[in-house]
Amino acid sequence: MSPTLAQRADALAAALDAAGDRLPPTVTDAPRALLSRVRERAGLSGEHTVVALAGATGSGKSSLLNALAGADLAGTGVRRPTTSHPSAVVVGSPPGGGDPGPLLDWLEVARRHAVAAGPGLPAGLVLLDLPDHDSVVVEHRERADRLVARADLLVWVVDPQKYADAALHEGYLRALAGRDDVVVLVLNQADRLGAGERDAVLADLARLAAADGLPRARVLATSARTGDGVDALRDLVRVAAERRESTTRRFGADLRAAAREVADACGPAASRRPRAVVADGLVDALAAAAGVPTVVDAVRRSAVRRAGAHVGWPPVRWLARLRPDPLRRLHLEPRPAAEAEVSRTSLPPAGAAQRAAAATAVRDHVDAALAGAPDAWVLAARARVDVAALPDALDHAVARTPLLPPAPARWWRAVGALHALLLAAAVAGALWLGGLALLAYLRLPEPVTPVWGPLPAPTALLLGGLVGGVLLALLGSIGARLGARRRAGAAARRLRAAVADVAERLVLAPLAAETDALAACRGAALRAAA
Repeated sequence: MSPTLAQRADALAAALDAAGDRLPPTVTDAPRALLSRVRERAGLSGEHTVVALAGATGSGKSSLLNALAGADLAGTGVRRPTTSHPSAVVVGSPPGGGDPGPLLDWLEVARRHAVAAGPGLPAGLVLLDLPDHDSVVVEHRERADRLVARADLLVWVVDPQKYADAALHEGYLRALAGRDDVVVLVLNQADRLGAGERDAVLADLARLAAADGLPRARVLATSARTGDGVDALRDLVRVAAERRESTTRRFGADLRAAAREVADACGPAASRRPRAVVADGLVDALAAAAGVPTVVDAVRRSAVRRAGAHVGWPPVRWLARLRPDPLRRLHLEPRPAAEAEVSRTSLPPAGAAQRAAAATAVRDHVDAALAGAPDAWVLAARARVDVAALPDALDHAVARTPLLPPAPARWWRAVGALHALLLAAAVAGALWLGGLALLAYLRLPEPVTPVWGPLPAPTALLLGGLVGGVLLALLGSIGARLGARRRAGAAARRLRAAVADVAERLVLAPLAAETDALAACRGAALRAAA
């Protein structure tokens, strides 16, 4: 079901509202003016049908209007046929009433003639004699253009000499393409042609109209002097006035044409790929600019250092604490969430290559999302994306991202306890052996020393504690490195999520607002053009 005139107007208005100032005035000014005309016309008499006779100087518009009205109402030129001011013939009073005065005021027609309705002219018909569209006086042409834009039914009167005039076809008829139902082409002064010539001219006029985008426009031959064809034109005008559809058809066609221009100006619909897939390249570039690879490497090394402080061999464990903590150097050590929210990192600023890559990624993402959109729309989207705020936002996102858990891992404590046990055994064995050596040195009797397997108990304790501690430290080191890799991977995912949040807030969300507005503009325009 086709939308009503009001629905078309509302849809076109919604398209223009969504466009804002993103479409150039050359695209939006004419539709806005058209909407104003449509709404103004809707508030005026709907019982009257305005039929405008337009044409060039000497085409016989005024004579044809007199012939249609059956009275000498429109003055005709003698020395130089010309119409400088529009005049109106108002036929009777329509059954539904309605004062034609406000309508004629809106049309800015001061010369008015009232005639009674008759068999050929129904009540409610308003015939307009327009100024010549090819007048040398600019004011006359402007009056004609204004009424051409406001009339319900356009009757273009041409003569055999100037029916193919470029000023008519290029300046007016092509602009009316698609409005076949409300355009009538009348070859006046047909009595000057023979029958064969008249048919040839009518066929050529129909061909030119089809080339102008009016293949279904009605083409008639008349002669205001002899009356030939006037009845056919009068019947056509009568049917249009009785049906009272010309206003809806005219402005409906105007709205469709304007909406198509707006839809074309919006460009083709963008491909709808998932935002997460589209943003991957953008997040990669922003992560590099934020120093995420540096932070991830620092997380890995810091995790190894922290694990070594718990699972390393106790006699040399303190050496691990002498190495500086990579995360502390970057001001990213684990700390309370409240403190992290207001912290800044000590990461080195992104290099020129990273900054350029991030800016290029943002620009490319905007361009890809608005591929085919008007340049002004792309520029508006670029201006809406706050690229200058990205460095601080990324640094803050990295600073508040938890990188390592504040508490030691459980297996670290288990290994530490086992290390303590092995070290105690080694110390016990060493003290035992030292006691035995002291007794031997003092020539005192030695107690019986238990033997565990091939070794005396104190020796077994000493060697077992030392060898076991070293082996446990090696295993702990391997476990620490594996755990550090896992923790670095987890930190990388959290950092990427934090960068993605920044990208969403500063790039994707503003860009989505622009693409949504573009889609809304295109969709509303297509509804109006349906």
